[in-house]
Amino acid sequence: MGPRALCRPVSLLACLTLAGTVLSLQWQQLQILKTQPQGQQSLLQLHRQDQRDRLRLSALQQLPDLGNPNLVADWTFLSFLQYFGDTDRRDKIGYRLSPEFFEVIVEKDPRFVTPYLFLSASTSIFAGAPERSVALMTKGSRVMTPTVPTGGYRLWRYRGLDQLLFLGDAQAARQSFQTAAAWASVSREPDAVTVAQACRQTATFLATNPASRAAQISAWVQVINLAVDPQVRKLAAGRIAALGGKILVMQPGRVTVQYRSDQ
Repeated sequence: MGPRALCRPVSLLACLTLAGTVLSLQWQQLQILKTQPQGQQSLLQLHRQDQRDRLRLSALQQLPDLGNPNLVADWTFLSFLQYFGDTDRRDKIGYRLSPEFFEVIVEKDPRFVTPYLFLSASTSIFAGAPERSVALMTKGSRVMTPTVPTGGYRLWRYRGLDQLLFLGDAQAARQSFQTAAAWASVSREPDAVTVAQACRQTATFLATNPASRAAQISAWVQVINLAVDPQVRKLAAGRIAALGGKILVMQPGRVTVQYRSDQ
Protein backbone atom coordinates (compact mmCIF):
# COMPACT_ATOMS: atom_id res chain seq x y z
CA MET A 1 0.00 0.00 0.00
CA GLY A 2 1.41 3.35 -1.05
CA PRO A 3 1.74 6.37 1.21
CA ARG A 4 -1.58 7.91 2.17
CA ALA A 5 -2.35 11.06 4.10
CA LEU A 6 -4.16 9.74 7.14
CA CYS A 7 -4.92 13.12 8.66
CA ARG A 8 -5.70 16.48 7.17
CA PRO A 9 -3.68 19.31 8.77
CA VAL A 10 -6.78 21.27 9.70
CA SER A 11 -8.11 18.53 11.95
CA LEU A 12 -5.17 17.04 13.84
CA LEU A 13 -7.13 17.03 17.09
CA ALA A 14 -9.97 15.19 15.38
CA CYS A 15 -7.52 12.57 14.11
CA LEU A 16 -6.08 12.05 17.57
CA THR A 17 -9.53 11.72 19.03
CA LEU A 18 -10.57 9.23 16.39
CA ALA A 19 -7.38 7.21 16.78
CA GLY A 20 -7.93 7.05 20.53
CA THR A 21 -11.46 5.79 20.03
CA VAL A 22 -10.38 3.06 17.64
CA LEU A 23 -7.55 2.02 19.94
CA SER A 24 -9.98 1.63 22.80
CA LEU A 25 -12.19 -0.58 20.60
CA GLN A 26 -9.22 -2.87 19.92
CA TRP A 27 -7.79 -2.96 23.43
CA GLN A 28 -10.08 -5.71 24.71
CA GLN A 29 -9.26 -7.89 21.70
CA LEU A 30 -5.52 -7.48 22.26
CA GLN A 31 -5.85 -8.44 25.92
CA ILE A 32 -7.74 -11.60 24.98
CA LEU A 33 -5.03 -12.58 22.50
CA LYS A 34 -2.35 -12.07 25.15
CA THR A 35 -4.05 -14.09 27.88
CA GLN A 36 -5.34 -16.99 25.79
CA PRO A 37 -2.77 -19.15 23.93
CA GLN A 38 -3.98 -19.53 20.37
CA GLY A 39 -3.44 -23.27 20.27
CA GLN A 40 -5.68 -23.78 23.31
CA GLN A 41 -8.63 -21.74 22.12
CA SER A 42 -11.80 -23.72 21.57
CA LEU A 43 -14.04 -23.26 18.56
CA LEU A 44 -16.59 -21.58 20.83
CA GLN A 45 -13.99 -19.04 21.97
CA LEU A 46 -12.95 -18.39 18.38
CA HIS A 47 -16.55 -17.80 17.33
CA ARG A 48 -17.02 -15.45 20.27
CA GLN A 49 -13.93 -13.56 19.14
CA ASP A 50 -15.45 -13.35 15.66
CA GLN A 51 -18.57 -11.85 17.18
CA ARG A 52 -16.51 -9.25 19.06
CA ASP A 53 -14.74 -8.39 15.81
CA ARG A 54 -18.12 -8.02 14.08
CA LEU A 55 -19.27 -5.59 16.77
CA ARG A 56 -16.02 -3.65 16.47
CA LEU A 57 -16.46 -3.33 12.71
CA SER A 58 -20.04 -2.19 13.17
CA ALA A 59 -18.79 0.47 15.58
CA LEU A 60 -16.14 1.58 13.10
CA GLN A 61 -18.71 1.90 10.34
CA GLN A 62 -20.90 4.15 12.47
CA LEU A 63 -18.06 6.01 14.14
CA PRO A 64 -18.04 9.74 13.27
CA ASP A 65 -15.07 10.28 10.98
CA LEU A 66 -14.57 13.88 12.14
CA GLY A 67 -13.53 14.93 8.65
CA ASN A 68 -11.04 12.07 8.19
CA PRO A 69 -12.89 9.02 6.81
CA ASN A 70 -9.69 7.77 5.16
CA LEU A 71 -8.19 7.22 8.62
CA VAL A 72 -10.95 4.76 9.46
CA ALA A 73 -10.55 3.04 6.07
CA ASP A 74 -6.78 2.70 6.51
CA TRP A 75 -7.17 1.36 10.03
CA THR A 76 -9.79 -1.14 8.90
CA PHE A 77 -7.64 -2.34 6.02
CA LEU A 78 -4.68 -2.95 8.32
CA SER A 79 -6.98 -4.85 10.67
CA PHE A 80 -8.23 -6.94 7.76
CA LEU A 81 -4.69 -7.87 6.72
CA GLN A 82 -4.07 -9.11 10.25
CA TYR A 83 -7.38 -11.00 10.18
CA PHE A 84 -6.74 -12.58 6.77
CA GLY A 85 -3.16 -13.49 7.64
CA ASP A 86 -4.15 -15.42 10.77
CA THR A 87 -4.41 -18.68 8.83
CA ASP A 88 -4.66 -20.89 11.93
CA ARG A 89 -7.86 -19.17 13.01
CA ARG A 90 -9.23 -18.82 9.48
CA ASP A 91 -8.73 -22.54 8.82
CA LYS A 92 -10.88 -23.26 11.87
CA ILE A 93 -13.72 -20.76 11.54
CA GLY A 94 -13.42 -19.27 8.06
CA TYR A 95 -13.47 -15.79 6.59
CA ARG A 96 -17.08 -14.80 7.26
CA LEU A 97 -16.14 -11.28 8.40
CA SER A 98 -14.44 -10.35 5.11
CA PRO A 99 -17.58 -8.59 3.77
CA GLU A 100 -17.84 -6.58 7.00
CA PHE A 101 -14.31 -5.22 6.56
CA PHE A 102 -15.15 -4.49 2.92
CA GLU A 103 -18.31 -2.62 3.91
CA VAL A 104 -16.48 -0.31 6.31
CA ILE A 105 -13.75 0.56 3.81
CA VAL A 106 -16.14 1.28 0.93
CA GLU A 107 -18.37 3.35 3.20
CA LYS A 108 -15.51 5.44 4.56
CA ASP A 109 -13.17 5.75 1.57
CA PRO A 110 -14.60 4.26 -1.66
CA ARG A 111 -11.72 5.68 -3.74
CA PHE A 112 -9.13 3.66 -1.78
CA VAL A 113 -8.27 1.25 -4.61
CA THR A 114 -5.79 -1.14 -2.96
CA PRO A 115 -8.25 -2.96 -0.64
CA TYR A 116 -10.56 -3.92 -3.51
CA LEU A 117 -8.17 -6.64 -4.69
CA PHE A 118 -7.77 -8.16 -1.23
CA LEU A 119 -11.38 -7.79 -0.14
CA SER A 120 -13.01 -8.91 -3.40
CA ALA A 121 -10.99 -12.15 -3.40
CA SER A 122 -11.53 -12.78 0.30
CA THR A 123 -15.25 -12.01 0.12
CA SER A 124 -15.97 -13.96 -3.09
CA ILE A 125 -13.63 -16.92 -2.74
CA PHE A 126 -13.12 -17.44 0.98
CA ALA A 127 -16.35 -16.04 2.45
CA GLY A 128 -18.48 -17.31 -0.43
CA ALA A 129 -20.31 -14.01 -0.93
CA PRO A 130 -19.60 -12.86 -4.52
CA GLU A 131 -22.94 -11.02 -4.76
CA ARG A 132 -21.95 -8.78 -1.87
CA SER A 133 -18.48 -8.27 -3.30
CA VAL A 134 -19.92 -7.13 -6.64
CA ALA A 135 -22.44 -4.88 -4.89
CA LEU A 136 -19.70 -3.16 -2.88
CA MET A 137 -17.52 -2.69 -5.94
CA THR A 138 -20.50 -1.24 -7.79
CA LYS A 139 -21.03 1.20 -4.92
CA GLY A 140 -17.37 2.24 -5.00
CA SER A 141 -17.31 2.67 -8.76
CA ARG A 142 -20.01 5.35 -8.58
CA VAL A 143 -17.59 7.88 -7.11
CA MET A 144 -14.71 7.08 -9.47
CA THR A 145 -13.79 8.42 -12.90
CA PRO A 146 -11.35 7.04 -15.53
CA THR A 147 -8.54 9.11 -14.00
CA VAL A 148 -9.55 9.58 -10.35
CA PRO A 149 -8.37 7.79 -8.34
CA THR A 150 -5.21 6.53 -10.00
CA GLY A 151 -5.66 2.86 -10.82
CA GLY A 152 -9.45 2.95 -10.66
CA TYR A 153 -9.55 0.62 -13.68
CA ARG A 154 -8.56 -2.18 -11.32
CA LEU A 155 -11.93 -2.11 -9.61
CA TRP A 156 -13.70 -2.82 -12.92
CA ARG A 157 -11.32 -5.68 -13.58
CA TYR A 158 -11.98 -7.28 -10.17
CA ARG A 159 -15.71 -6.73 -10.66
CA GLY A 160 -15.63 -8.44 -14.06
CA LEU A 161 -13.78 -11.43 -12.65
CA ASP A 162 -16.33 -11.89 -9.87
CA GLN A 163 -19.26 -11.50 -12.28
CA LEU A 164 -17.87 -14.04 -14.72
CA LEU A 165 -16.31 -16.64 -12.45
CA PHE A 166 -18.64 -16.62 -9.43
CA LEU A 167 -21.96 -15.19 -10.61
CA GLY A 168 -21.91 -16.56 -14.16
CA ASP A 169 -23.12 -13.22 -15.54
CA ALA A 170 -21.18 -13.07 -18.80
CA GLN A 171 -22.96 -9.99 -20.14
CA ALA A 172 -22.28 -7.89 -17.03
CA ALA A 173 -18.71 -9.22 -16.92
CA ARG A 174 -18.12 -8.19 -20.54
CA GLN A 175 -19.24 -4.64 -19.76
CA SER A 176 -16.96 -4.52 -16.72
CA PHE A 177 -13.96 -5.74 -18.72
CA GLN A 178 -14.71 -3.21 -21.46
CA THR A 179 -14.80 -0.42 -18.88
CA ALA A 180 -11.58 -1.70 -17.29
CA ALA A 181 -9.88 -1.65 -20.70
CA ALA A 182 -11.15 1.85 -21.49
CA TRP A 183 -10.04 3.27 -18.14
CA ALA A 184 -6.67 1.49 -18.27
CA SER A 185 -6.04 2.91 -21.75
CA VAL A 186 -5.97 6.45 -20.32
CA SER A 187 -3.92 5.54 -17.26
CA ARG A 188 -0.22 6.29 -16.94
CA GLU A 189 0.48 3.41 -14.59
CA PRO A 190 3.18 1.00 -15.81
CA ASP A 191 0.94 -2.07 -15.99
CA ALA A 192 -2.08 -0.29 -17.47
CA VAL A 193 -1.30 -1.25 -21.08
CA THR A 194 -1.07 -4.94 -20.18
CA VAL A 195 -4.29 -4.76 -18.16
CA ALA A 196 -6.12 -3.04 -21.00
CA GLN A 197 -5.00 -5.76 -23.42
CA ALA A 198 -6.00 -8.63 -21.11
CA CYS A 199 -9.41 -7.14 -20.31
CA ARG A 200 -10.12 -6.31 -23.94
CA GLN A 201 -9.26 -9.87 -24.96
CA THR A 202 -11.57 -11.36 -22.32
CA ALA A 203 -14.39 -8.99 -23.35
CA THR A 204 -13.94 -10.11 -26.97
CA PHE A 205 -14.17 -13.77 -25.96
CA LEU A 206 -17.40 -13.04 -24.09
CA ALA A 207 -18.90 -11.06 -26.97
CA THR A 208 -18.53 -13.97 -29.39
CA ASN A 209 -19.36 -16.77 -26.93
CA PRO A 210 -20.71 -15.94 -23.44
CA ALA A 211 -20.04 -19.50 -22.27
CA SER A 212 -16.54 -19.52 -23.74
CA ARG A 213 -13.99 -21.75 -22.01
CA ALA A 214 -11.34 -19.41 -23.40
CA ALA A 215 -12.91 -16.48 -21.56
CA GLN A 216 -13.05 -18.40 -18.29
CA ILE A 217 -9.47 -19.63 -18.61
CA SER A 218 -8.36 -16.10 -19.47
CA ALA A 219 -10.14 -14.81 -16.37
CA TRP A 220 -8.55 -17.42 -14.10
CA VAL A 221 -5.13 -16.54 -15.54
CA GLN A 222 -5.83 -12.95 -14.48
CA VAL A 223 -6.72 -14.23 -11.00
CA ILE A 224 -3.36 -16.00 -10.77
CA ASN A 225 -1.52 -12.87 -11.89
CA LEU A 226 -3.41 -10.74 -9.36
CA ALA A 227 -3.34 -13.16 -6.44
CA VAL A 228 -1.46 -12.20 -3.30
CA ASP A 229 -2.28 -15.45 -1.52
CA PRO A 230 -0.97 -18.93 -2.46
CA GLN A 231 -4.40 -20.46 -1.77
CA VAL A 232 -5.98 -18.26 -4.42
CA ARG A 233 -3.32 -19.18 -6.99
CA LYS A 234 -3.83 -22.87 -6.19
CA LEU A 235 -7.60 -22.53 -6.57
CA ALA A 236 -7.22 -20.71 -9.89
CA ALA A 237 -4.80 -23.34 -11.20
CA GLY A 238 -7.29 -26.06 -10.26
CA ARG A 239 -10.12 -24.28 -12.08
CA ILE A 240 -7.96 -23.93 -15.20
CA ALA A 241 -7.21 -27.66 -15.10
CA ALA A 242 -10.93 -28.43 -14.67
CA LEU A 243 -11.64 -26.36 -17.79
CA GLY A 244 -9.16 -28.44 -19.78
CA GLY A 245 -6.23 -26.08 -19.59
CA LYS A 246 -2.63 -27.07 -18.91
CA ILE A 247 -0.36 -24.53 -17.21
CA LEU A 248 3.04 -24.56 -18.91
CA VAL A 249 4.58 -21.62 -17.04
CA MET A 250 3.43 -20.06 -13.77
CA GLN A 251 5.73 -17.28 -12.67
CA PRO A 252 4.89 -13.91 -11.08
CA GLY A 253 3.23 -11.87 -13.80
CA ARG A 254 3.69 -14.58 -16.41
CA VAL A 255 1.31 -17.51 -16.85
CA THR A 256 1.25 -19.59 -20.02
CA VAL A 257 -1.69 -21.94 -20.52
CA GLN A 258 -2.29 -24.46 -23.28
CA TYR A 259 -5.85 -25.61 -24.07
CA ARG A 260 -7.95 -26.81 -26.97
CA SER A 261 -10.16 -24.24 -28.66
CA ASP A 262 -13.89 -24.23 -27.86
CA GLN A 263 -15.91 -26.52 -30.04
